[in-house]
Amino acid sequence: MAGIGFIILASLCWALDGPIRYPLLQSGVSASRIVFTEHLFLTLLFLPIFVRQKSHGLLKFKRLRPGEWAAFLAVGAFGSALATLAFTRAFLYLNPTHVILLQKLQPVVAIFLANLFLKERLDKHFAIWAMVCLSGGLIIGHREIVQGVQELFHTGHVLSSLDAYKGIGLALVAVLGWGGATVFGKKLSAQGFSTAEIMAGRYLAGFVVLLPLPLAGLMEVDAQPNVWLKIFGLVLLSGLLGMFLYYQGLKRLSARLTSLTEMFFPFLAVVVNWIWLGATLDLGQVFGAIILLVGSMVIQKKHY
Repeated sequence: MAGIGFIILASLCWALDGPIRYPLLQSGVSASRIVFTEHLFLTLLFLPIFVRQKSHGLLKFKRLRPGEWAAFLAVGAFGSALATLAFTRAFLYLNPTHVILLQKLQPVVAIFLANLFLKERLDKHFAIWAMVCLSGGLIIGHREIVQGVQELFHTGHVLSSLDAYKGIGLALVAVLGWGGATVFGKKLSAQGFSTAEIMAGRYLAGFVVLLPLPLAGLMEVDAQPNVWLKIFGLVLLSGLLGMFLYYQGLKRLSARLTSLTEMFFPFLAVVVNWIWLGATLDLGQVFGAIILLVGSMVIQKKHY
């Protein structure tokens, strides 16, 4: 069950970056600045992958086939850069509870794309246990779901403004980007790319697509050392450690099971908030996490 363990640990890293990332946003640092700077640091850290002679890294990337280029663009440009920006900006237009509700569609997107691009079969056994996992994930997020549905029915004008549709569109872009990144990351792993090579290509593609932001003056840049230091902390925690653990898990699991196991992230985020901020953790969320864990373990053990 090592694969599931790696994804859970990766989800924990992503949950732990919340106490750093969200205070930065609340202090006025834009999402564009945070995401671009992360990709800048990570591209520089992985630069040796492209030039070292031992692994013929540069030569290997020069010889990428069109399908491999497309996979790196899906993982880096779309999944790492644009999806993260879209998800963050969705909160400006839509109630956060509705953004989180839409994010629950990510495993469904990943399962569909895995069947389409990786030919991962969708048999009845997998479907049954996938529903178990999805049920666990929904129970984990039951507070946001109940709140979101109540607001949807009681306000009556939730979807009446153009901003609401912008928020929905941005949230769905993020869902599609992250679901696709899981599938095409698995594709690159199956084609023989190492974890380090996938991460290097991911962050370089993301950096290139984000580069027009500072060049066109669409992003603030300053020399505040505390901001740079905090962003570098995010790089080490979620960009390096979190993504390394994630790709270690992805090597061992199907893309569809990986996406289902990622549903541990909101549970672990609640645990982190419980420990750090005193937020409450109820028995329903613990029960949902147990259901999700059991369902994931059955799928991996039975190879559904």
